Amino acid sequence: MSLTISELPPNTVPAFRRGPRLFLFFSSAVLLTGAVAMLFADLLWRTGWSASRTVLLVLFIILFLLTAIGCMHGVYGFFIRIFGTRRHITGLKPFQGQKIDGVSTAIIFPIYNEDSVRVLEGLRATYESLERTGQLDQFDFFILSDSTNPDRWVEEEKNWSELVRDLDALGKIYYRRRLFNEARKSGNVRDFLNTWGKRYRYFVCCDADSVMRGETLVDLAKLMEVHPTVGLIQTVPALVNAESLFGRIQQFANRLYAPVFISGLNYWALDFGNYWGHNAIIRTEPFMQFCDLPSLPGRKPFGGQILSHDFVEAALMLRENWSVWLAYDLDGSYEEAPQALIENAQRERRWCQGNLQHSLVLFARGLRGVSRMHLILGIMGYVAGPLWLAFLIVFYWIFCVQKFTGLSNITVESFNPYLKNWSGTAHALLIFIICMVVILLPKLLSLIDLARDWPRRRQFGGLLNAAGGVLGETLFSTLHAPLLMLWHTRFVLTNLAGISVGWTTQKRSADGTDWLYAAQRHWGHTLIGAAWGWFTWKLDPDLFWWFTPVLAGLVLSVPLSVLTSRRSLGARAKSLGLFLTPEETRPPMELVSLRSRMKIHELTGDETPRPRTHAGLAAAVLDPYVNAVHVTLLREKQLNPVYAEHLVKLGAGTDAVRELGEKLLAGGPEKLNAGERLAVMADQRVMVWLHQQAWVRPEEKLAPWWKAMIRDFSHREN
Repeated sequence: MSLTISELPPNTVPAFRRGPRLFLFFSSAVLLTGAVAMLFADLLWRTGWSASRTVLLVLFIILFLLTAIGCMHGVYGFFIRIFGTRRHITGLKPFQGQKIDGVSTAIIFPIYNEDSVRVLEGLRATYESLERTGQLDQFDFFILSDSTNPDRWVEEEKNWSELVRDLDALGKIYYRRRLFNEARKSGNVRDFLNTWGKRYRYFVCCDADSVMRGETLVDLAKLMEVHPTVGLIQTVPALVNAESLFGRIQQFANRLYAPVFISGLNYWALDFGNYWGHNAIIRTEPFMQFCDLPSLPGRKPFGGQILSHDFVEAALMLRENWSVWLAYDLDGSYEEAPQALIENAQRERRWCQGNLQHSLVLFARGLRGVSRMHLILGIMGYVAGPLWLAFLIVFYWIFCVQKFTGLSNITVESFNPYLKNWSGTAHALLIFIICMVVILLPKLLSLIDLARDWPRRRQFGGLLNAAGGVLGETLFSTLHAPLLMLWHTRFVLTNLAGISVGWTTQKRSADGTDWLYAAQRHWGHTLIGAAWGWFTWKLDPDLFWWFTPVLAGLVLSVPLSVLTSRRSLGARAKSLGLFLTPEETRPPMELVSLRSRMKIHELTGDETPRPRTHAGLAAAVLDPYVNAVHVTLLREKQLNPVYAEHLVKLGAGTDAVRELGEKLLAGGPEKLNAGERLAVMADQRVMVWLHQQAWVRPEEKLAPWWKAMIRDFSHREN
């Protein structure tokens, strides 16, 4: 039987079930690995043992064990979904009947130089959905900006004020921008909690592209009320709104495979689940008390602030006996994903450094064993790339030694009585087939799981279209895998070399990758693939054909990257019924609202002229409405002692900032560096003075840039 979060009674944790489940699940993976490892060791033994074969065997065992664990998630999840039953436990208090009157929950959107239009339209869709539930009074929304781009800063304030006015949501939707960006996203959330956290029993952390159904948010609050020992409930966000071919393939895989995989994960994790950083509800008090992240010892990239904070925060919550659950059976949680290979790799780069930092967290005192398992699996998700490359290098070394020394291919018989008369090629083919079955079995089980559910099958466009999608996704994954291998290897090696990743904004649009940019990013992959293929062909043509899938992914990396980033090919696949998802065939109201409003922005945006550089700064100075909103928010900051202290550090209110304002008017924005422009914009008195001076000063005392901006503004107003 599989317990869902909604079936747990208050203060009840099935701890007596966790041990056997953990043992059964991971023993299955270990036994499968042991059996196949014996076959592989037998194959190596037949050609004469050596130190290099020992290394190859160890690498094979590690890589196959990771694959077997993934396969077990699919197998256990499949049987749970097929044969599992849902029964109520004596004493259960159904969460649907729970009242949340007077229960305060904050919904926070931490952002960093994001497209504020998309962020706020996602917030609007969530707000309106929550309003339809009749429970809006129990929730407040917060936009927590860490933006360092002045144009983004002003754009956020302007769009926020317009959204509040449209929704009549004054006092329900708040905006705050930090002056200093310590500790990135985790620091942003911590700053919010230190300032407003005590007002709210729970908070829901969203991502910049998150959308959540109102009923889902209400259900999460009810679940927390019914289960007072639960500290965090993580939903399973569905990928939505993909337009490129790459995005649609990723979206399809997420929606088809995730139910089976997540059911398997929940089987062994139970109340020792994990946190993925967004679309989760968190109990505020224990999070504030126990989840303040330490700085890791040593220098970056391993030392310093923890980048992948979510895994660690879940581990700290569990260490203090608060449960963490995965609400895998709760729908209505959505997010978006990168639309191209290169943008996806850039996100993987950040995650890689954060997960590798967990190698230090593993040894923290008091962590639960299951938490350490979550951390290890996260680390190995990236270490597997260089291990796979090392496996291939050692294999080629052994093959070359075998070929150029003239040793026989078969020196001894197999110690397996059933394989004694098999050739080495047949023996190797058997191992290859087993590996392919282990890799592909979860996909097949996901398709079978879909076949038994008629309503869900229709949401994927029918079983035949879903099967075609699985074949297409498998082909793409085969070509994509060697690119990930090289990317992950580079990421791990650069981290070991002490090179840290920067904090950049994630590209979320589907504009497509151009050929020149793809060539700049993939020339190394293409060169490696061509050289590798030439070497393999010279070494042994038969071996070349075995490695064709790996070589093809590398040699074709540029066209693969460009073509899969195209919206047109994504639309073509959709018209053929491939890679369809439930959110496309039966879109929820929240996504319909979001898509329609973003389409309006896209159409109206094409009619507006391309904005000048520093247009946000110009609007904050020249536009009376934007200036008033900006200055009002700055005055609000000064009422907070913490922010007042930060303003002093920034130099706001001093003569030096006034001098910078004078320099800005006389020479234009280019005469100031980025820090100086931010210092001017953070001083409410200087911003009021700039607004007055820009309009009353004679033109000869203003920089040409200001004259042009004033003319543009006047034309727009007329």
